[in-house]
Amino acid sequence: MSLETKDMNEYYDVVVVGAGNAALCAALSARESGASVLVLERAPESQKGGNSRYTAGAMRFVYDGVEDLRTIMPELSDEEIASADFGTYTRDQFYDDMGLITQYRCDPELTELLVENSLSTLQWMKSKGVRFLPMYGRQAFKVDGKFKFWGGLTVEAWGGGPGLIDNLNKAVAVHDIPVRYESRVIDIVMSEGKTAGVIFKHGGRLANIDCGAVILACGGFEANSEWRTRYLGPGWELAKVRGTRYNTGDGIKIGLDLGAAPHGNWSGCHAVGWDRNAPEFGDLDVGDGFQKHSYPLGLLINANGERFVDEGADFRNYTYARYGREILNQPAQFAWQVFDSKVADLLRDEYRIRQVTRVTADTVDALAAKLEGVDASRFLQTIKAFNEAVQTDIPFNPAVKDGRKTIGLNIDKSNWANPLDSPPYSAFQVTCGITFTFGGLKINGNACVVDQDEFEIPGLFAAGEMVGGLFYFNYPGGTGLTSGAVFGRIAGLSASNYLGKN
Repeated sequence: MSLETKDMNEYYDVVVVGAGNAALCAALSARESGASVLVLERAPESQKGGNSRYTAGAMRFVYDGVEDLRTIMPELSDEEIASADFGTYTRDQFYDDMGLITQYRCDPELTELLVENSLSTLQWMKSKGVRFLPMYGRQAFKVDGKFKFWGGLTVEAWGGGPGLIDNLNKAVAVHDIPVRYESRVIDIVMSEGKTAGVIFKHGGRLANIDCGAVILACGGFEANSEWRTRYLGPGWELAKVRGTRYNTGDGIKIGLDLGAAPHGNWSGCHAVGWDRNAPEFGDLDVGDGFQKHSYPLGLLINANGERFVDEGADFRNYTYARYGREILNQPAQFAWQVFDSKVADLLRDEYRIRQVTRVTADTVDALAAKLEGVDASRFLQTIKAFNEAVQTDIPFNPAVKDGRKTIGLNIDKSNWANPLDSPPYSAFQVTCGITFTFGGLKINGNACVVDQDEFEIPGLFAAGEMVGGLFYFNYPGGTGLTSGAVFGRIAGLSASNYLGKN
């Protein structure tokens, strides 16, 4: 190496690489199992939390009713329960969603671990000080005076992603786990075939710390434009990054260089509709406010003035993670989401932020003239044909897949189809925002990284977005944070067991 490497003369049982949800859960799990733990994070402290800090904090998990919900939200009052229909989300539903969404390619062992440990992991997180609350504003509509939750997603971390990261950091501090920022891990030291330390860069100098096990939990490669183009395909260098600029695939490269097996959908990713004029990387002051996820209530129009997806194919949390790719594939990589006054009050809060690309008009003709980059005459033809195709005899109900559809269009809308005929009209310009990549390292049921012959790499574990094999083509909303927490917890326990700490 060109830089001098300084031996820190320190030893920790476990070094965790990364400081997001998965990493901090791994650190807490290893610590409670008796290991000494150090967390190394590439970002400065002001940017701590990885992608997790940019999220809304939604977490998908199995629950059989309100009593399960109360185990993670004990403050849920009788009045709140009476005013809401929380429903259930059974194991079978979670398995079905993972299968259907990934076209049954999801790794069976990892999927079983995710589903079966989802509730107990949230209960464990609660015991560490993480707070949860119902997602009234994002996953429920009020129907007949009662909140109706939909899509199998009910709960978010208190304070969203920032609140989740704050509470996990408080727990890490309580358990005397040091976190060192601006410490970019670039290699793992191996001795006699086992992990023996890490080499990292801090302040322009290289340093190494000895350890018995390493847990890689430092995200995918979504912030690496060269890797995006290489693996996702041409054009992906043009996507905006929803979250941290520091997820450039460091941990994945380290693992592959050590012989780890690549796994999962390397040409796939979680990508959504994102404000056209958002910055190139996430903005912590705005968080996930640049996302625009109420498109099932309206229309998506491209530069040709045409619809290009079935906006009502399913609840948004089953389509939003793949529709970003569809937007990127459109001419000039943008689309407009168009709504009328009938649904204005149902739009999510993100449509009301100050930093939004929006136009309004009192007529459809006037709106067409304001849609920058759009063929206005074709747009008007599209709206006319759509309005005539809506089956208005079917009642509109945003809390269920209502079957209110169109008939006879090249792309019919399957649910929540309303004629665009009630002024004022509004439209929001979106492009593709990439959240995380689906390809990564292969792990086994102990979260141990395995090589291409399925042998464990002794002392090397992984968790979070850099684990491949769970998601293909698409993603059930709220599963990312849950999988990070589940496999982070497993990785911490497994690393401690590997070192004989239990």
